Amino acid sequence: MTESAKRVYLDVCTLCRPFDDQAQMRIRLETEAVQLILSHVRSGNLLLIVSPVHDIEIRAIDNPIEREHLLSTLSEIGYRVVFDLRRVRQRAEELSEEGPGSADAAHLAFAEATVASFVTCDDRLIRQCRRVQPDVWCGSPVAFCSEENL
Repeated sequence: MTESAKRVYLDVCTLCRPFDDQAQMRIRLETEAVQLILSHVRSGNLLLIVSPVHDIEIRAIDNPIEREHLLSTLSEIGYRVVFDLRRVRQRAEELSEEGPGSADAAHLAFAEATVASFVTCDDRLIRQCRRVQPDVWCGSPVAFCSEENL
């Protein structure tokens, strides 16, 4: 993994997509897109940014297999950046005043702080991102794969 690779920030709902019920076509497509993104991270073409918000949310997952898999994956292929936490917290507060909840705003603020494309499976959050116009690209895993020609 090189620091010069394109940065991507997957929120926790996106990282959890492969554990969701795959009966719906949309969920299967998003799962395939997440797996494709992670394969590009493993090959060094993308840099997966990990923040303290990931740790908090993943540790709260009830399913021990899912929780341990995600923690292991982030430990193995994720990239931890040193953040100016004061600045990120301030930006998260600004964003949360404009719509996203505090955890979503924190994810988005960390993505902005690292200039990483922000990927989520949450349609509501994508709409909120369009409204607040963050300084980074935001969209679904499928849209990211299309955008990056993966």
